[in-house]
Amino acid sequence: MSSDILKVAQAIQQAERILIITGAGLSADSGLPTYRGLGGLYNGLTAEGLPIEAALSGPMLQRDPALCWKYLAELGKACLGAQPNAGHAAIAELQRRKPGCWVLTQNIDGYHRQAGSPVERLIEIHGELAPLYCQSCGAEDSELAAHLLRPLPPRCAQCGGILRPPVVLFEEMLPEDAIGRLYDQVREGFDVVLAVGTTASFPYIVEPVAQARRNGGLTVEVNPALTDLSSRVDVRLSGRALDVFPELLSHIYGH
Repeated sequence: MSSDILKVAQAIQQAERILIITGAGLSADSGLPTYRGLGGLYNGLTAEGLPIEAALSGPMLQRDPALCWKYLAELGKACLGAQPNAGHAAIAELQRRKPGCWVLTQNIDGYHRQAGSPVERLIEIHGELAPLYCQSCGAEDSELAAHLLRPLPPRCAQCGGILRPPVVLFEEMLPEDAIGRLYDQVREGFDVVLAVGTTASFPYIVEPVAQARRNGGLTVEVNPALTDLSSRVDVRLSGRALDVFPELLSHIYGH
Protein backbone atom coordinates (compact mmCIF):
# COMPACT_ATOMS: atom_id res chain seq x y z
CA MET A 1 0.00 0.00 0.00
CA SER A 2 2.70 2.54 0.99
CA SER A 3 4.61 2.37 -2.33
CA ASP A 4 1.29 2.74 -4.18
CA ILE A 5 0.36 5.75 -2.05
CA LEU A 6 3.75 7.33 -2.83
CA LYS A 7 3.30 6.64 -6.54
CA VAL A 8 -0.12 8.32 -6.54
CA ALA A 9 1.12 11.23 -4.39
CA GLN A 10 4.01 11.88 -6.81
CA ALA A 11 1.68 11.71 -9.82
CA ILE A 12 -0.72 14.21 -8.20
CA GLN A 13 2.18 16.49 -7.30
CA GLN A 14 3.39 16.58 -10.93
CA ALA A 15 -0.08 16.66 -12.54
CA GLU A 16 -1.60 19.81 -13.92
CA ARG A 17 -5.05 18.37 -14.57
CA ILE A 18 -6.72 15.98 -12.12
CA LEU A 19 -10.23 14.52 -12.05
CA ILE A 20 -11.65 13.05 -8.83
CA ILE A 21 -14.84 11.03 -9.40
CA THR A 22 -16.78 10.42 -6.18
CA GLY A 23 -19.66 8.08 -5.36
CA ALA A 24 -21.74 6.95 -2.42
CA GLY A 25 -18.81 5.29 -0.62
CA LEU A 26 -17.33 8.72 0.17
CA SER A 27 -20.54 9.88 1.87
CA ALA A 28 -21.02 6.50 3.57
CA ASP A 29 -18.03 7.51 5.72
CA SER A 30 -20.17 10.43 6.94
CA GLY A 31 -22.81 7.92 8.05
CA LEU A 32 -25.06 8.17 4.99
CA PRO A 33 -26.52 4.96 3.61
CA THR A 34 -25.06 4.17 0.19
CA TYR A 35 -27.65 3.92 -2.56
CA ARG A 36 -27.47 0.14 -2.39
CA GLY A 37 -27.62 0.48 1.38
CA LEU A 38 -30.76 2.57 0.99
CA GLY A 39 -32.26 -0.18 -1.14
CA GLY A 40 -31.12 -2.58 1.58
CA LEU A 41 -33.24 -0.74 4.13
CA TYR A 42 -36.22 -2.17 2.30
CA ASN A 43 -34.53 -5.43 1.21
CA GLY A 44 -34.88 -4.14 -2.32
CA LEU A 45 -38.57 -3.30 -1.88
CA THR A 46 -40.32 -0.44 -0.11
CA ALA A 47 -43.15 -0.92 2.39
CA GLU A 48 -45.50 -0.54 -0.58
CA GLY A 49 -43.86 -3.52 -2.29
CA LEU A 50 -42.14 -1.39 -4.93
CA PRO A 51 -38.47 -1.39 -5.94
CA ILE A 52 -36.81 1.72 -4.46
CA GLU A 53 -35.98 2.71 -8.08
CA ALA A 54 -39.73 2.93 -8.83
CA ALA A 55 -40.52 4.90 -5.67
CA LEU A 56 -37.74 7.41 -6.38
CA SER A 57 -38.56 7.88 -10.06
CA GLY A 58 -39.69 10.88 -12.12
CA PRO A 59 -42.95 9.15 -13.17
CA MET A 60 -43.77 8.39 -9.50
CA LEU A 61 -43.21 12.05 -8.53
CA GLN A 62 -45.89 12.96 -11.10
CA ARG A 63 -48.27 10.07 -10.36
CA ASP A 64 -48.03 9.85 -6.55
CA PRO A 65 -45.95 12.76 -5.22
CA ALA A 66 -46.63 11.82 -1.58
CA LEU A 67 -45.14 8.35 -2.09
CA CYS A 68 -42.07 9.64 -3.93
CA TRP A 69 -41.57 12.32 -1.26
CA LYS A 70 -41.80 9.71 1.50
CA TYR A 71 -38.45 8.35 0.26
CA LEU A 72 -37.02 11.69 -0.83
CA ALA A 73 -37.61 12.79 2.78
CA GLU A 74 -35.58 9.84 4.07
CA LEU A 75 -32.71 10.87 1.82
CA GLY A 76 -33.13 14.48 2.89
CA LYS A 77 -33.09 13.67 6.61
CA ALA A 78 -30.02 11.47 6.19
CA CYS A 79 -28.13 14.19 4.28
CA LEU A 80 -29.13 16.98 6.68
CA GLY A 81 -28.28 14.76 9.66
CA ALA A 82 -24.63 14.23 8.71
CA GLN A 83 -21.77 16.35 7.41
CA PRO A 84 -18.68 16.25 5.22
CA ASN A 85 -15.84 14.03 6.45
CA ALA A 86 -12.03 14.17 6.25
CA GLY A 87 -12.18 12.78 2.70
CA HIS A 88 -14.31 15.70 1.46
CA ALA A 89 -12.06 18.16 3.31
CA ALA A 90 -8.85 16.72 1.82
CA ILE A 91 -10.35 16.74 -1.70
CA ALA A 92 -11.37 20.41 -1.25
CA GLU A 93 -7.86 21.27 -0.04
CA LEU A 94 -6.33 19.54 -3.06
CA GLN A 95 -8.62 21.59 -5.31
CA ARG A 96 -7.53 24.79 -3.56
CA ARG A 97 -3.88 23.94 -4.15
CA LYS A 98 -4.31 22.56 -7.68
CA PRO A 99 -6.27 24.94 -9.94
CA GLY A 100 -6.62 22.17 -12.57
CA CYS A 101 -8.28 19.71 -10.14
CA TRP A 102 -11.94 18.91 -10.87
CA VAL A 103 -14.52 16.88 -8.95
CA LEU A 104 -17.28 14.88 -10.64
CA THR A 105 -19.70 13.55 -8.04
CA GLN A 106 -22.68 11.20 -8.21
CA ASN A 107 -23.66 12.27 -4.68
CA ILE A 108 -26.61 14.59 -4.03
CA ASP A 109 -25.75 15.55 -0.43
CA GLY A 110 -23.90 18.81 -1.24
CA TYR A 111 -20.98 17.83 1.03
CA HIS A 112 -18.30 18.78 -1.51
CA ARG A 113 -19.66 22.34 -1.52
CA GLN A 114 -19.89 22.38 2.28
CA ALA A 115 -16.28 21.16 2.54
CA GLY A 116 -15.11 24.04 0.34
CA SER A 117 -14.76 22.55 -3.14
CA PRO A 118 -14.93 25.44 -5.64
CA VAL A 119 -18.30 25.35 -7.39
CA GLU A 120 -16.76 26.25 -10.75
CA ARG A 121 -14.76 22.98 -10.68
CA LEU A 122 -17.50 20.79 -9.19
CA ILE A 123 -19.85 18.80 -11.43
CA GLU A 124 -22.84 17.37 -9.54
CA ILE A 125 -24.01 14.95 -12.22
CA HIS A 126 -27.10 13.81 -10.26
CA GLY A 127 -27.97 17.28 -8.92
CA GLU A 128 -28.52 18.01 -5.23
CA LEU A 129 -31.33 18.02 -2.67
CA ALA A 130 -31.67 21.79 -2.27
CA PRO A 131 -32.94 24.35 -3.00
CA LEU A 132 -36.38 22.95 -3.82
CA TYR A 133 -38.34 24.48 -6.67
CA CYS A 134 -41.98 24.50 -7.72
CA GLN A 135 -42.91 22.27 -10.66
CA SER A 136 -45.80 24.62 -11.52
CA CYS A 137 -44.41 28.15 -11.28
CA GLY A 138 -40.66 27.58 -10.87
CA ALA A 139 -40.37 29.52 -7.59
CA GLU A 140 -37.38 28.53 -5.47
CA ASP A 141 -37.77 27.39 -1.86
CA SER A 142 -34.79 27.00 0.48
CA GLU A 143 -36.76 25.50 3.39
CA LEU A 144 -35.94 21.81 2.86
CA ALA A 145 -35.42 21.06 6.56
CA ALA A 146 -38.69 22.77 7.55
CA HIS A 147 -40.67 20.96 4.84
CA LEU A 148 -39.41 17.59 6.11
CA LEU A 149 -41.21 18.29 9.41
CA ARG A 150 -44.52 19.05 7.66
CA PRO A 151 -46.99 16.87 5.75
CA LEU A 152 -45.62 15.69 2.41
CA PRO A 153 -45.41 16.45 -0.45
CA PRO A 154 -44.18 20.02 0.19
CA ARG A 155 -46.21 22.79 -1.44
CA CYS A 156 -45.16 26.07 -3.03
CA ALA A 157 -45.87 29.17 -0.90
CA GLN A 158 -46.52 31.17 -4.11
CA CYS A 159 -48.97 28.97 -6.04
CA GLY A 160 -49.60 25.79 -4.03
CA GLY A 161 -47.85 23.61 -6.64
CA ILE A 162 -45.78 20.60 -5.63
CA LEU A 163 -42.12 21.27 -4.87
CA ARG A 164 -39.26 19.00 -5.94
CA PRO A 165 -35.51 18.93 -5.37
CA PRO A 166 -33.09 19.58 -8.28
CA VAL A 167 -32.00 15.92 -8.26
CA VAL A 168 -32.01 13.41 -11.10
CA LEU A 169 -34.61 10.80 -10.18
CA PHE A 170 -34.72 7.35 -11.74
CA GLU A 171 -35.98 7.42 -15.35
CA GLU A 172 -34.99 11.10 -15.70
CA MET A 173 -32.30 12.49 -17.98
CA LEU A 174 -28.94 13.66 -16.65
CA PRO A 175 -28.65 17.49 -16.70
CA GLU A 176 -27.32 18.64 -20.08
CA ASP A 177 -25.19 21.43 -18.65
CA ALA A 178 -23.41 19.08 -16.22
CA ILE A 179 -22.77 16.48 -18.96
CA GLY A 180 -21.57 19.26 -21.27
CA ARG A 181 -19.14 20.65 -18.67
CA LEU A 182 -17.81 17.15 -17.98
CA TYR A 183 -17.16 16.25 -21.60
CA ASP A 184 -15.56 19.65 -22.29
CA GLN A 185 -13.06 18.83 -19.54
CA VAL A 186 -12.60 15.20 -20.65
CA ARG A 187 -11.73 16.45 -24.14
CA GLU A 188 -8.95 18.56 -22.62
CA GLY A 189 -7.63 15.41 -20.94
CA PHE A 190 -6.49 14.62 -17.39
CA ASP A 191 -3.05 13.57 -16.09
CA VAL A 192 -4.54 11.72 -13.11
CA VAL A 193 -8.06 10.32 -12.66
CA LEU A 194 -9.13 8.99 -9.25
CA ALA A 195 -12.39 7.05 -8.78
CA VAL A 196 -13.40 7.25 -5.13
CA GLY A 197 -16.13 5.21 -3.44
CA THR A 198 -18.01 4.45 -6.64
CA THR A 199 -18.98 1.00 -7.94
CA ALA A 200 -20.74 2.38 -11.00
CA SER A 201 -19.81 1.52 -14.56
CA PHE A 202 -21.73 4.37 -16.23
CA PRO A 203 -20.10 5.72 -19.43
CA TYR A 204 -19.49 9.13 -17.83
CA ILE A 205 -17.31 7.41 -15.20
CA VAL A 206 -15.64 4.74 -17.33
CA GLU A 207 -14.82 7.07 -20.25
CA PRO A 208 -12.59 9.57 -18.35
CA VAL A 209 -10.74 6.60 -16.79
CA ALA A 210 -10.28 4.87 -20.16
CA GLN A 211 -9.22 8.09 -21.87
CA ALA A 212 -6.60 8.89 -19.21
CA ARG A 213 -5.13 5.38 -19.58
CA ARG A 214 -5.01 5.69 -23.37
CA ASN A 215 -3.17 9.00 -23.09
CA GLY A 216 -0.63 7.82 -20.55
CA GLY A 217 -2.23 9.35 -17.45
CA LEU A 218 -2.41 7.56 -14.10
CA THR A 219 -5.76 6.02 -13.12
CA VAL A 220 -6.48 5.21 -9.48
CA GLU A 221 -9.31 3.58 -7.54
CA VAL A 222 -9.88 4.35 -3.85
CA ASN A 223 -12.33 1.83 -2.43
CA PRO A 224 -12.31 -0.76 0.38
CA ALA A 225 -14.03 -3.31 -1.92
CA LEU A 226 -13.34 -4.53 -5.45
CA THR A 227 -15.62 -3.00 -8.12
CA ASP A 228 -16.20 -3.11 -11.87
CA LEU A 229 -13.54 -0.40 -12.16
CA SER A 230 -10.84 -2.31 -10.25
CA SER A 231 -9.51 -4.13 -13.32
CA ARG A 232 -9.53 -0.92 -15.39
CA VAL A 233 -7.19 1.22 -13.25
CA ASP A 234 -3.40 1.37 -12.86
CA VAL A 235 -3.40 1.58 -9.06
CA ARG A 236 -5.92 0.40 -6.48
CA LEU A 237 -5.75 1.95 -3.02
CA SER A 238 -7.80 -0.34 -0.82
CA GLY A 239 -9.26 1.83 1.91
CA ARG A 240 -11.72 4.55 2.78
CA ALA A 241 -11.35 8.01 1.28
CA LEU A 242 -11.34 9.65 4.71
CA ASP A 243 -8.13 7.71 5.50
CA VAL A 244 -6.50 7.63 2.06
CA PHE A 245 -6.85 11.29 1.02
CA PRO A 246 -5.39 12.86 4.19
CA GLU A 247 -2.46 10.42 3.84
CA LEU A 248 -1.98 11.42 0.19
CA LEU A 249 -1.96 15.09 1.19
CA SER A 250 0.57 14.47 3.95
CA HIS A 251 2.94 12.89 1.40
CA ILE A 252 2.44 15.78 -1.05
CA TYR A 253 2.37 18.75 1.29
CA GLY A 254 3.91 17.33 4.44
CA HIS A 255 1.09 17.78 6.93
